[in-house]
Amino acid sequence: MDVNASEAEPRAGRREWIGLAVLTLPTLLLSLDLNVLYLALPQLSADLAPDAAQLLWIMDIYGFMIAGFLVTMGTLGDRIGRRRLLMIGAAAFGVASVIAAYSTSAEMLIATRALLGVAGATLMPSTLSLISNMFRNAQQRTMAIGLWMSCFMIGAIIGPLVGGLLLESFWWGGVFLLGVPVMVVLLVAAPLLLPEYRNPEAGRLDLFSVVLSLATILPFVYGLKELAKDGFGVRPVLAMVAGVAMGVIFVARQRRLTSPLLEVQLFANRTFSAALGIMLLGGSTIGGIALLFAQYAQLVEGLSPLRAGLWMLPYAVSMLVGSMLAPMIAQKFAPGYVVAGGMAIAAVGFALLSQVGTVGGLGLAVTGLVIVYLGFGPGAVLGTDLIIGAAPPERAGSASSMSETSTELGVALGVAVLGSVGTAVYRSEIAPALSADLPAQVRETAGDSLAGASAVTGQLSEQTGTALLEAARAAFTSGFNMAGLVSAVIAVILAVASALLLRRVRPAAEEPVVDAPAVPAGGTDETPASARR
Repeated sequence: MDVNASEAEPRAGRREWIGLAVLTLPTLLLSLDLNVLYLALPQLSADLAPDAAQLLWIMDIYGFMIAGFLVTMGTLGDRIGRRRLLMIGAAAFGVASVIAAYSTSAEMLIATRALLGVAGATLMPSTLSLISNMFRNAQQRTMAIGLWMSCFMIGAIIGPLVGGLLLESFWWGGVFLLGVPVMVVLLVAAPLLLPEYRNPEAGRLDLFSVVLSLATILPFVYGLKELAKDGFGVRPVLAMVAGVAMGVIFVARQRRLTSPLLEVQLFANRTFSAALGIMLLGGSTIGGIALLFAQYAQLVEGLSPLRAGLWMLPYAVSMLVGSMLAPMIAQKFAPGYVVAGGMAIAAVGFALLSQVGTVGGLGLAVTGLVIVYLGFGPGAVLGTDLIIGAAPPERAGSASSMSETSTELGVALGVAVLGSVGTAVYRSEIAPALSADLPAQVRETAGDSLAGASAVTGQLSEQTGTALLEAARAAFTSGFNMAGLVSAVIAVILAVASALLLRRVRPAAEEPVVDAPAVPAGGTDETPASARR
């Protein structure tokens, strides 16, 4: 980072730090929404009876829609105002949450989850771009992002507890209603505490680019999921090829537009590109493993939703610790080496997950996840800070959108890829237990997923049902092990990449810090007075 630029940046004052508290609310909400849904999967499956593919879509359509619309919403926020977009998104998210809670079919829930994704896409770029504008000093920005990320972890901590209590007393739809009061608080507090920022020179929103961005992401992911589900086939391969082709057209169009949806020039910065890639792949390991563990705890270990939520607390706390320590460690050591060390630690945790057994494996699984999340914390905070810090101020919205896109798409891809890995291993290992004397419907349902096997064993004799359920649990655990092994390999690769690609980024303590007057309440020196509202 340019030292002279750092010297010129003012330090944030009390108003900015109070505003940060408001900006953490959407982060807290999205974390709550994601984690409690993991716990609700068994009840949801029993009520709506989704097949394996629908279950994966219920989980990851939300992330895919966020990823598809983040860049669009970042550009829209620059035009109409980032605070205004934040409030519009908060209202839409609250309404969509109520609709999702009362879904009556798997298809309806998938559709409402997609709406939640579109609304969620308005929240994250608005919060992160506002943070980048409010905290212009490098050290303060790193600390602000660390606190912002920590709130995500707090949501992960209280989410399972609150969600578990809800699921003990109410139906699965209650987990979606958690977001409503959070959004109400945000809508009341934002106009009072949060300054507005907009770019008066922002160009028009290119709707064709919006379509191209979705046409890039969704077909590719669909093809990937279908390949994992049914093996090689013409249709999924064509879908993936179509997604790549749309991506090429999308990038070419962005290069020609005077006001592009995606600032492709940012990728010329090696720090920006490397941090973005590390966030993408790192997020994929976290998203997939979290889903598999939630099912392992309830369907293999037989825990109630509340007890499963309690067992999620240790690793949520460990990532909170890692996130809070990262800014302090990065004051003395190069961020690239801090991220690399964290990824190496995470690899050890993933390796432990590959050794979890069907019986008595809960303690080892939680220990592995504690190590994983402790190691991933520094990468999440410093990776986000590197992405934001590598972009010039006038492109803060675009950089924020791409940072969130990589994270959300990474988590969604992890759910799809590692979930599909687990499903493939499960189906392979459960096959010998599906003898021909079992009813055809039982064989089909039990062979599809562990949740399905748990649901149909009551139709069999006690001995046959017990044997089938034990085989299904063993098959699922093998899939969990394989996902842990794949994640460990990815973490090792990311550790090496971080050390090599980010080694020249200087520790924050080497950048001079100059006290300056607090930023006026109306905006920053980046925003012309005519653009402040």
